[in-house]
Amino acid sequence: MSARAASRLETLGFRQVYRYQAGKADWFAAGLPREGREAQTPRMADVARRDVPTCRLEEPVGAVRDRVRDGNWDVCVAVDQQRVVLGLVQAETLGTHAGTPVEEVMQPDPLTFRPNLAIGEMPDYLKKRRIPRALVTTSDGVLIGLLRIADVERRPGQAGD
Repeated sequence: MSARAASRLETLGFRQVYRYQAGKADWFAAGLPREGREAQTPRMADVARRDVPTCRLEEPVGAVRDRVRDGNWDVCVAVDQQRVVLGLVQAETLGTHAGTPVEEVMQPDPLTFRPNLAIGEMPDYLKKRRIPRALVTTSDGVLIGLLRIADVERRPGQAGD
């Protein structure tokens, strides 16, 4: 909301007025309430699996391998201390020597999407390129979660149904 709108609400007696400047994508990413005619439209952030395993660049592949297998995942997201996405480690690359650092086996440029994108817009894009998953990040690159196309396809009421 603009500074003018925030100030006006305060003059009208509203006590908890927040001037949010980051934008709609970040608002949605934070899971804050939505209004309007598309408020109920499922977005990337609504479907993304937030429990996707993460790892650090210097972490040994052996430790990551165990974590990925224990959780029945096929990927691990390489992040920094602020959870900014740095890369993606595929399960098939975890067969290397256990002491190899994640940085040496990760894909350094994983596909990412913003949280405000309607999930009905996603499946065709992923299907055409035969991509089974995509990372969902804030505009600053902070990991929100992993979206699997299979999860989107199982949702009722999607575009094209």
